Amino acid sequence: MELPAALRQAVDTLLEGVPLATLKQAAETLSQRYRAETRDGRLHLADDLAAKAYLATRLPATYAAVRASFTAVEDARNDFVPRTLIDVGAGPGTALWAARDCWPHLAEAALLETSPAIRAIGSDLARHAAPVASTYLAADVTGRWPDLQAADLVTLAYVLDELPPAEIEPLIDRLWALTGDMLVIVEPGTPAGWQRILAVRTRLLTQGAHLIAPCPHREPCPLTEPDWCHFARRVARSRLHRLAKGGDVPWEDEKFIFIAASRHPARAAAAARVLAPPQTASGRVRLKLCEADGNLRDQSLTRRDGNAFKVARRLDWGDALPALPPST
Repeated sequence: MELPAALRQAVDTLLEGVPLATLKQAAETLSQRYRAETRDGRLHLADDLAAKAYLATRLPATYAAVRASFTAVEDARNDFVPRTLIDVGAGPGTALWAARDCWPHLAEAALLETSPAIRAIGSDLARHAAPVASTYLAADVTGRWPDLQAADLVTLAYVLDELPPAEIEPLIDRLWALTGDMLVIVEPGTPAGWQRILAVRTRLLTQGAHLIAPCPHREPCPLTEPDWCHFARRVARSRLHRLAKGGDVPWEDEKFIFIAASRHPARAAAAARVLAPPQTASGRVRLKLCEADGNLRDQSLTRRDGNAFKVARRLDWGDALPALPPST
């Protein structure tokens, strides 16, 4: 997956003239803070250099994760056509660009962000996101927000990992109150990120939300540690991306976990979700499935299963599994 062309060109322009050595050092510092889930009261994107390092090294991956999450929503709710967006902790506008790409009828976006540095960069990038009319608003995720009308789509991406656990439930309540239809929350695909999403899931279910994706059910999660639920998306690396991260290959895999919840049920209810890369061999596919009844199951299909095998061999990690056709 790649950034939209207009966004990629705007990012390249912003990064022109930044010395590579300086960018690499800023990227390493930023990466260390994210990996350690540092909560020391300082913003990760506290200055212009940190913000630009984020553009070079993290934006492509976070965009891919958010865009993949939106694809899962689109698959389950093809009647969902958002025109308004509220993104909390917006960073450089990742969710805006992913929503614009997924839903061309998006018309308005309110983007809440604490960091002045990334807010300035995001505002500059958003000028290229026409025809969406977007506004950046200075707001602390856990502090006072401007008065906002409910939006069709509300998003929070890669933010909960920066918050103390006690702050999560109150934040989810505020987000749900602003949700006219769909709330999408994305986190790093780590065991800790999965646990945060489980806490969000529990809170939303108590609010009467309908789970749209990835969960095909409302039952307790069937996975137990050391296993955890997460997905992955392959991200194309630009030359600058590779140099800034010291990478050799032209791609990386971003692991993420998300939850999408709505005030309306899914129209295309999934029979299951594929929870791991399918294991394929000659004439055989083995799938790890989270099923609609809340159970976890490994299912093996062979050519003898006919139509069901044909469907199964086209599935990928994270795909929703329709009801398999009968064998022929």
